[in-house]
Amino acid sequence: MADEEQLPPGWEKRMSRSTGNVYYFNTKTNSSQWERPSGEPDKVRCSHILVKHNKSRRPSSWREENITRTKDEALEIIQGYIKSMKCGDATFEDLACNYSDCSSAKKNGDLGLFGRGQMQKPFEDASFALKVGEISGPVVTDSGVHVILRLG
Repeated sequence: MADEEQLPPGWEKRMSRSTGNVYYFNTKTNSSQWERPSGEPDKVRCSHILVKHNKSRRPSSWREENITRTKDEALEIIQGYIKSMKCGDATFEDLACNYSDCSSAKKNGDLGLFGRGQMQKPFEDASFALKVGEISGPVVTDSGVHVILRLG
């Protein structure tokens, strides 16, 4: 069918045996819905590196009890991490587990799956805009400054 070709990857058009109505099945998540899926996924999976600063909503972390760096210093640190990854001096996972101010550092920065409305808006927008495997530029939220890796 022509409109099946236009479905996002992983989606199939199916017929309900009980109602005879068309529904849509996601073969990756085993979820179904009556509404035709849009091109944007319902959820994404990302890792991140967070650098907090003294104006973050909670200026402390597992690494530092009292964070005193400025927002500009946090941004500079994130930009340094991005540069290190681009030139191959460090991997995202190594930086996340050793330097992220988020407790997700224990999981290499992996936040798992999340949907719209679950993260702060700038973080959400950046996460959904990335392609799988792509790394963001600096993303500023109330929590601090992030760099995000889209995993799925």
